[in-house]
Amino acid sequence: MPRLIALAALLVLLAPVTALAGALEPFVAHYQVFRGGRELGQATLRLTRTDAARWRVDLVMDGKGLIGLAGLRAEQSTVFDAIDGRYVPVSQSTVRRMLFSRRQTVGVYDWARGIARWSGDVKKTRTRPIPLRPGDMSGLLINLAVIRDAAPGATLRYRFVDDGRVRDHEYAVAVEPEAVAAGDLEFSALRVDRVRAGGDDTTIWVAQGVPTPIRILQREDGEDSYDLRLIEYTGAP
Repeated sequence: MPRLIALAALLVLLAPVTALAGALEPFVAHYQVFRGGRELGQATLRLTRTDAARWRVDLVMDGKGLIGLAGLRAEQSTVFDAIDGRYVPVSQSTVRRMLFSRRQTVGVYDWARGIARWSGDVKKTRTRPIPLRPGDMSGLLINLAVIRDAAPGATLRYRFVDDGRVRDHEYAVAVEPEAVAAGDLEFSALRVDRVRAGGDDTTIWVAQGVPTPIRILQREDGEDSYDLRLIEYTGAP
């Protein structure tokens, strides 16, 4: 029986916020997408199990609202293995569609050879093989890892390897939770800020018992780039 957001919200409000780690569970989460306070459309974040230890996470910004009027659609996906609590990427793809154009990149994490490489509509500077390190993850996997690892006052460190780029990510978790609205409900959520990001800021709000972010805010040079706010989600019982 699917678990609905109302039940999850009740459980979250009754439970103290400690570490948020938990086993992966399939879910489908729906978000409203805003930019500069204006609603652009909707997005769907989906986590599915494809095999005993293999999973796939997808983020799709669909063609509704202003996104649809502009002919925009963005899709990201990562196939990964869950091994001893670690998220090990296997492949990653990004598709961006505009009114008269389409851009697609595909990446493979070849752990046997110790390299990751992207092909397709990728800049030449991003086609070189990237030496892999244990713990490397795509952007979508880092979002899942933040939910797994967030604890009050913690510092989280990851290495982002995605779309031919490599960056060190560091996040600071708030000491106390704050109230965050999701649809018609309110969650007690921890705020997690990416720090030392050079103007490319990301804030993620996570709540105990909820497998998906309550809100994801991306800012570039002090201005909102994308603001994803949870409307509802369904997950495994």
